[in-house]
Amino acid sequence: MNVGIVAQKGNSRAAYLAADMREALAGVDVDAVVDAATAEELGIDGIPVESLGECDLVVSIGGDGTFLYAARGADGVPILGVNLGEVGFLNAVSPADAIDEVLAEVAAHRDGTQSVREVPRIVARGEDWEMDPSMNEVVVHGPRRGHGGGAGLEIRVDGSLYTGGHADGVLVTTPAGSSAYNLSEGGPLVHPGVEGLVVTEMAAREGMPSLVVPLDATVSVTVTDAESAVVVGDGRTRRTVSSPTEIRIEQSDSPVRLAGPTSDFFEALGKLD
Repeated sequence: MNVGIVAQKGNSRAAYLAADMREALAGVDVDAVVDAATAEELGIDGIPVESLGECDLVVSIGGDGTFLYAARGADGVPILGVNLGEVGFLNAVSPADAIDEVLAEVAAHRDGTQSVREVPRIVARGEDWEMDPSMNEVVVHGPRRGHGGGAGLEIRVDGSLYTGGHADGVLVTTPAGSSAYNLSEGGPLVHPGVEGLVVTEMAAREGMPSLVVPLDATVSVTVTDAESAVVVGDGRTRRTVSSPTEIRIEQSDSPVRLAGPTSDFFEALGKLD
């Protein structure tokens, strides 16, 4: 069995926990590898995060950002999230329990009793391109935000017009991402048990309220009145497209798979500023 470990970059506490975890896993005949940044911190060999899909289990040590980073490379491999004091919507395991939980997942994997939950991701597509799946949100905005920026936007759900007009942009968010960028733009919190997507305009001149649509809906954003548009997935992947253009955002066929205990959504809410 192979376990991949991703520690929060620049966080020595996370790196040291990764080192202790490697040692514990070696004691039960498990090969444990770390991502390249963690390897540099520890002075050992590592692997690119894109290679995590070759593992049987991935452990993310840090905050939700680290989890999203690990999930991008895990490619369907179950992920166990260890929370280092952040809000922790995606990371249910405390540092004190981390090694015991990982060893429990190893045992469950070996005897065939491992329980894994799936969390949906969304993907943005154009006429001849497709971005990597996003776990939190896809943002479409004009070439720049703020005064004098934005673009003309037309938003359709399964082909039916919802709203249109000038705005900085639009967010399409999964329930997992509702507490992130979406919340800062005035969108609603969504319980992770809800199977839906949230559509939220950003600084619209005459906007409509945020809209929750079915998880299998296709949200189409047509951008006009701008030289270009920018599509951003989870704040990490970015693509600039010419305008006018239509971007389709819909559920990906590649969900994230979560291992280990479930985080308490309402307890995590209490940590929000």
